[in-house]
Amino acid sequence: MTMMTPQVSLDAESISEGDVTHFWRVPRHHGLDCLRATFRRHSYARHTHETYAVAGILDGCETFFHRGEQHYAGAGSIAIVCPEEVHDGEPHGGGFEYRTLYPSVALMREIAEDVAGRPLSSAPWFPHSVVSDPELLSALTRLHTSLCHDDIRTSELEQDTRLVDFLARLIARWADLDAPLQRQFGAKGIARVRDYIEAHLGEETDLAKLAGLADLSRSHFIRAFRKETGLAPHAYLLDRRFRAASRLLERGEAPIEVAAACGFFDQSHLNRIFKARMGVTPGVFRAA
Repeated sequence: MTMMTPQVSLDAESISEGDVTHFWRVPRHHGLDCLRATFRRHSYARHTHETYAVAGILDGCETFFHRGEQHYAGAGSIAIVCPEEVHDGEPHGGGFEYRTLYPSVALMREIAEDVAGRPLSSAPWFPHSVVSDPELLSALTRLHTSLCHDDIRTSELEQDTRLVDFLARLIARWADLDAPLQRQFGAKGIARVRDYIEAHLGEETDLAKLAGLADLSRSHFIRAFRKETGLAPHAYLLDRRFRAASRLLERGEAPIEVAAACGFFDQSHLNRIFKARMGVTPGVFRAA
């Protein structure tokens, strides 16, 4: 695990210069990703994750599109996005500072079943995009601080205890344990297109081909695809390329090779698309 020091990472001089981000991973918890950031200018493009995103806002306000609405998460609140859900994010006002965890579906389901005391048909679903829970925010902040120190001051036992306790309380207070996690895509034609895109991520395609796979006119296909996925076809393709690139980078593959494998024009194209969705560059993500 990479050692990060809050006093160095978020000093006043760095903040005054603009955006500051630090990203690292805790492998023993299903590859738990962690991000601490101050954003004054950075805006996330609309995208999805395979994981949850749980973000505690420490200062300022973040605004983000989620489930068809614009939300505002001010200081003291926690923003929650479930896997596969389209969302973005940007500063509202002068900027915001937050601490984010990206727990996997497997980890969240494991803890949810402990909370429920029974097997669950799916991982937990959170009906609220933003919640106000000062006690949980304090717990998240302490947890985040402990996870980003790899020294004798914070043992793995303490880190693991804080993590499980926080996620268990988050689930118990704010999750629906019997709702299906992922929305189902109903149109068979759109499902064929999604399968085709997944199988040909490194290749270029065109609108006429995709519309033909769905047995729809081009204009009808665009409307139907956006309704089903929350994204236009080209944005969906970029999102899936971003997701594939994330998996390859996690395995340690070089960004230049990942760019070629996932259909990006070059490494700089990968950098722009990746940072717009993850907040950090592919190199930083891979180094974690």
